[in-house]
Amino acid sequence: MRTDFSAWGDTLSDSRPIALDAMGGDHAPHEIVAGAVHAVRERGLNVVLVGPPRVLYEALTDHDATKEVPIVRAEEALAMDEGALASLRRPRSSIAIACHLVRQGNASAVVSAGSTAGIVATGRLRLKGQPGILRPAIAVALPTEPVPTLLLDAGANAEVKPEMLVQFAHLGSAYAETAFGLPKPRVGLLTIGSEAEKGNKLVKRAHELLATAPNLHFVGNVEGYDLLTGAADVIVADGFTGNVALKTMEGAVRYAFGQLREAINESKLAKLGAIMQRSTIRDLHRRLDAEEHGGAVLLGLNGTVVIAHGSSRAAGISAACRLAADLAAGGVVGRIGERVAGTHRTHRLW
Repeated sequence: MRTDFSAWGDTLSDSRPIALDAMGGDHAPHEIVAGAVHAVRERGLNVVLVGPPRVLYEALTDHDATKEVPIVRAEEALAMDEGALASLRRPRSSIAIACHLVRQGNASAVVSAGSTAGIVATGRLRLKGQPGILRPAIAVALPTEPVPTLLLDAGANAEVKPEMLVQFAHLGSAYAETAFGLPKPRVGLLTIGSEAEKGNKLVKRAHELLATAPNLHFVGNVEGYDLLTGAADVIVADGFTGNVALKTMEGAVRYAFGQLREAINESKLAKLGAIMQRSTIRDLHRRLDAEEHGGAVLLGLNGTVVIAHGSSRAAGISAACRLAADLAAGGVVGRIGERVAGTHRTHRLW
């Protein structure tokens, strides 16, 4: 799955590099460096690695790429098990320096496979929220057809207010307009039933606000089984619910392909059938593979931040860099600012 920015024409001209946190992720720094090299050589992207120079130089030497990928010094790193407070304890971490590069205008976007809590906290501290944004939200593109479905929040805010869910709808709509070319994205609210009265107090109040919100195409409540049916283009939820839904889907996909693999290996006839359908199975696996999509996007900050899966290998990091470059060049941050500002003007008129 690939975002489509063809309609944005000349906006795709940002030549600033992607600031890649080389020390974030389960397989850092070697898989991160390999992903950076792939992004540069195979995708033609401009990437700068952020981390300890000596370690990164040695890793680049293994790929004969020391002259292709520059390095920006950062001697500290956030561990994968560190939470939000680590952003304060380690002000010179690799993710902090990467965010600083974007804030100073020396990079177009940040990519990290590090601790999600650390990335969110550091992004909020270093890049700040866009004017009018109550909380940033993590948006994940689900592999629906013919265009992806955007789920947010996928883990940045476990506890929210109804007004925040309305803002998430605006963030997601701006993303869908920019990335997927949808002129009027359909917004759904994730809860336990399609009826308006289903859900807890948070969801019920959010439903009321969404139903009357200007500049939103709200189509009502959606349930868990609607996530991959294309019932809505943007699905909003609190970060706790959204993250559980996302991880459940990822686990279900892994389980399904594991069962398929076992079924194929049970007989020669099944293996022969799999060989005949090899390209179809490969395409399906690619479409459902989280690493192929590039990761999640932290929306609502003064800069583009892509959060790659913590277990990402080189291919996933390269895809995340591609996604970050596309979003930065497509102007998603500016589009969000315009939408939120327009919403505030509408509220003032009323």
